[in-house]
Amino acid sequence: MTVFFAVALVVIMFSLGLSLRISDFTRIVRFPKAFAIGLGAQLILIPVTAYGVALVVGLPPQLALGLMILSLCPGGPTSNMMTKLAHGDVALSISLTGVTSLVSVFTMPILLRLFADHLLGIAAPPISVAGLGLSLFTTMTIPVVAGIVLRHYAEGFAIRIEKYVFRGALAFFSIVVVGALAVNWTIFMENLVRLGPSVIGLNVLLIVLGLAIARLFGLTDAQATAIAIETGVQNAALGITVGSLIVERAVELPPFSLPSGVYGITMYLVSLPLVYWLRMRMLRSTHSAET
Repeated sequence: MTVFFAVALVVIMFSLGLSLRISDFTRIVRFPKAFAIGLGAQLILIPVTAYGVALVVGLPPQLALGLMILSLCPGGPTSNMMTKLAHGDVALSISLTGVTSLVSVFTMPILLRLFADHLLGIAAPPISVAGLGLSLFTTMTIPVVAGIVLRHYAEGFAIRIEKYVFRGALAFFSIVVVGALAVNWTIFMENLVRLGPSVIGLNVLLIVLGLAIARLFGLTDAQATAIAIETGVQNAALGITVGSLIVERAVELPPFSLPSGVYGITMYLVSLPLVYWLRMRMLRSTHSAET
């Protein structure tokens, strides 16, 4: 099962790389304030909020660790797509996704081991920081860089195949998630009452907090929309894969992957209405500026 998730993640990250240009990374220099706020939200706000949700809801330690794994995941191509639908700053969204995806290869293994020791104590599974980092580098960094290189040297071809690669990755991921949850249906149903509200609440709370912080620091509506979505939408495929890497099983999802698995389904049900609201908000703002 881990192999299937890893393949799906590779395709998703390659799809992300296809959407990136070298020039996207120059936004760090050209718009440092917006980028710094978005990066801070990714690296600090999301894990802190997730930890608070896990405590308030009272998740069992293994599921709490799974929620923390999800919180350590950056956005993915889905967050870029939603930002575009919401009329947000797509370039900022892509820049944040690209940079945080590369940074998380180094931050996630270290933070994950700390959270595992804190939440599970002596029951924590052995986590090799170097081994997990190497696995993430293989499944995330290499595909992203490959996509960037292809976009740079064969932009026309990359643009033509980008939407097909993304759709294929999304379909593959959806099939694997649904199949894995079906096999692990008993554990899933036993924890749905607490797990469902946890991931849904976290999703809504992070989008609202991302928007509030961006507005607090005086960013434009488009930038605030991008940061809200980047903060609220995580890469569920990565969360499932990391959970599976911690305790590899032949068929079913381990408990560490369940929050990401549930989130992979509820994310669209929760985020799309909020994206629609952000889109209407942007359109009203644009209309007011024109009149």
